Amino acid sequence: MFDEYVSGALGRAKIQPISISTPLLDDMVQHIESSAPGSLLIAGTAGDGKTYHCRALWTQIGGDPKVWASKGNVKEHCLADGRMAVFIKDLSEFNGDESDFSLQRLENSVLGGDNSEIVILAANHGQILDRLRDLGKRQGRVHPLRKPLQEHFLQAGPAPDRLAVFDLSRTTNRKTLEEVATAVAGHPEWENCKRCALKADGKVCPIDENRRRLLGEYDGGQLFRRLGDLVEIARLNGMHLPMRDLLALCSNMVLGCSDARLAKENLMTCSDVTKIQESGSVGKASIYANTFGANLPKRRASERLIFKAMSSFGVGEESTNAADGLLVYGKDDPRLQADFARLVSNDPIYGAGAAFRAAQDAYLEGYEGARLEGGSAEFLEMLEDQRRRLFFTLPDREPGYPHWSMTAFRFAGDYLETIGALKAKRPVGEAVRERIAKGLNRVLTGLLLENIDRIFIASSGGFTQSRVSVLCDHETPSRRQGGVGMAIRLVEETGRPQLDVSLAVGAGNSVAFDLTPIRHEFLSRVAEGALPASFSNECLEDLLAFKAKLLRKAEIVRKAGMANDDEVGGETSALTLNFIDIEPGGRGFSRPVIVRALE
Repeated sequence: MFDEYVSGALGRAKIQPISISTPLLDDMVQHIESSAPGSLLIAGTAGDGKTYHCRALWTQIGGDPKVWASKGNVKEHCLADGRMAVFIKDLSEFNGDESDFSLQRLENSVLGGDNSEIVILAANHGQILDRLRDLGKRQGRVHPLRKPLQEHFLQAGPAPDRLAVFDLSRTTNRKTLEEVATAVAGHPEWENCKRCALKADGKVCPIDENRRRLLGEYDGGQLFRRLGDLVEIARLNGMHLPMRDLLALCSNMVLGCSDARLAKENLMTCSDVTKIQESGSVGKASIYANTFGANLPKRRASERLIFKAMSSFGVGEESTNAADGLLVYGKDDPRLQADFARLVSNDPIYGAGAAFRAAQDAYLEGYEGARLEGGSAEFLEMLEDQRRRLFFTLPDREPGYPHWSMTAFRFAGDYLETIGALKAKRPVGEAVRERIAKGLNRVLTGLLLENIDRIFIASSGGFTQSRVSVLCDHETPSRRQGGVGMAIRLVEETGRPQLDVSLAVGAGNSVAFDLTPIRHEFLSRVAEGALPASFSNECLEDLLAFKAKLLRKAEIVRKAGMANDDEVGGETSALTLNFIDIEPGGRGFSRPVIVRALE
């Protein structure tokens, strides 16, 4: 329905459509032209472009666009090889017997050996699994397609025989965002703006200004690169952002305005720009605030997955004393004036404009209105917008003002650099490896250890989930040496790093831990001194589960070592316990204590 609505709107507006590449379309066409037996499933979540791909595939194989646009959810087209291509545009449009009939046709083609037709079905992941489960229940069986499809969706298992699965939810990444941004902000219709009176006589049109900034005309593409970093971190945290949401993000970046009195529904049209210019409110259309949905009412923004993902970074709320000191006192403090001019005043449109300076003066000089309850709210809102702007505009590796410190993921830059190093087959940065090792030691022991060269796998003597563990069951190097120790690898299927801790030489003696961005942030914050439970209880539970696996593996390795021990006899009544002691500098070491049972 969404695809049909967009097609109709394009016809009424008489403009060229936004053209986005369909990366899997060529493979779909090749599969059909190869006359491979069976059928084809186009899967994904809402907004991934399933119907868009379906329509493009119909056109590519010679289908009539008028037939596609006519009523009906099932379209048929005879292929050159004599097979009938049956397109089911959206499984969600069917209920009851219609749904069962469509799935039965798919089953006949995939499992029944029917080569007379190829079914091209578009469906959401959960929807097709639910429909197959319900159909199987009505037939008194477990549907044979459900389990293999579920494993393919969730665990990247093989697709069922004779069913080619094209999962659009695995295609969204930084390159997709770049293509969407270019398609939206670089659309040929924007050429009409060159002759617009709203830009004449030095006037600033916020729509045109935002579009140019999104294209990177002023900063060499830095805004876009950092936006891509945010999307990558969200993706690696397991958040899928459909194509429709990326289109919504780029549209809101260009058209957003935080004042609903100036722009209906907080989205600007050309007719709104004159009011915005006359009221001196161009700053309320800041692309940097729009990126996080700050122009939208909170409830409306929370309904969009993309703005939920962007708000999770806390940009605007998160900051540092140095950054806030620069924004609040920079214009008056001689020590900060140079940085203020270079980093804040250099942007008269969305930086230190007249409105910001007036609110700043009122805040600092304590006028009567500023002393009243809520009197400083306007300046504090502007301060949040300035923090958002700084995240995108601070130069790379700016001394004193690292841009990731303006987010809740202060170590995300190191995380992305680690992935880059692993892809390029370069060693992981020493500072990152040491921080991970220190964080692991502090979580696994519950002690404030400073060790970075080894990892202590500790217990409390029986309860593996204990927060404080002083008995060292096993220790291993923090760097893989001779097949033993911690290695950091890249998992191709997920694109994420993985910690692989080996306790002994040989296969089967290691335990792996998926290092998502939030888990990396957790370990880094703990290494820097944060209390584990104060950051994320979920991450803490994940690490304690990892600890339990390490303890079990340590026990297996220890028993295998005892079985290979040549010593016979000895003091069987003696038990050696390795206690973890801490030196004054915070460095831990294991101190063996022999315990003998009294006769």
